Amino acid sequence: MSEELVQLLWTEKYRPRTLDDVVNQSDIVARLKVFVKEKNMPHLLFTGPPGVGKTTVALALVNDLYGEDYRRYVLEMNASDERGIDVIRTKVKEFARSVVVGDVPFKVVILDEADNMTADAQQALRRLMEMYVSTTRFILMANYSSKIIEPIQSRCAVFRFSPLSREDVVGRLKMISEKEGVKYDPEALDAIYDITEGDMRRAINILQAAAALGKVTVSSVYKVVGLAHPKEIREMIQLALNGNFSEARERLRKIMIDYGLSGVDVIKQIHKEIFDPDMKIDEELRVYIADYAGEINYRLIEGADDEIQLNAFLARLVLLGKRLGGSKS
Repeated sequence: MSEELVQLLWTEKYRPRTLDDVVNQSDIVARLKVFVKEKNMPHLLFTGPPGVGKTTVALALVNDLYGEDYRRYVLEMNASDERGIDVIRTKVKEFARSVVVGDVPFKVVILDEADNMTADAQQALRRLMEMYVSTTRFILMANYSSKIIEPIQSRCAVFRFSPLSREDVVGRLKMISEKEGVKYDPEALDAIYDITEGDMRRAINILQAAAALGKVTVSSVYKVVGLAHPKEIREMIQLALNGNFSEARERLRKIMIDYGLSGVDVIKQIHKEIFDPDMKIDEELRVYIADYAGEINYRLIEGADDEIQLNAFLARLVLLGKRLGGSKS
């Protein structure tokens, strides 16, 4: 069994099944429960960052509407795979036009990642949403609502999902670890949240990957995601700001070799760490570093040499440290 399939099965195993199981989206759940009670709803558009529960809430909604046998009344599709106009005109249209018999007088089409649909497919979908509204409701999920054409947005009730809180993500990871018999350090679960920033799906996958190495520790978490420990990045920055160019350069080489990072990976972590509260530097210096980090990132994306550009970045930090006073530590 492939690692991707194992991670998918682990994620599905702990997916909330009903709206009552959903956390951190209380306002959205309360509004959806009204639709379940009335057994009627408009077309829905769920937007928000990945891994915050859009698909889960859609499946929990249809489960509450139809019961355990809900898949008889639901067509679930991923628009990333089936994104063209032909799919909308054939598969979706055939499903939408048939009448359903039961307590709920309509069926549901769930279109995940709808923002990946072509413009032509979205135009065709708009027409179907009008024609078959008496027999079918559509639930669309999108990371970026701006990629959904305005006519579709105007036909939907829009629900905007927010990232999950630290308490909810860490609490869920603890529950999964205890049920799976996984040993962990509490700090490791906090590190997973810091990496995923509220993406529950990615958090579970990282926990699964780290658990395969044994006890889940901060070190194993950063190892499986291919990132350097933030403390090492901060130490490298502070060495440069304090004028220790050679030491900072050696620390950079060690980070890139030990963690197998590219120059873009490193500069992205540097950009993140300079805004961390643990990074004690003046605000003016922070602005200069952020500005130059953006320039280095652009050069690396355009194909410049990783080591030369990152060494230039450290050299600039040394000069800035001498001119503006370095770090406060």
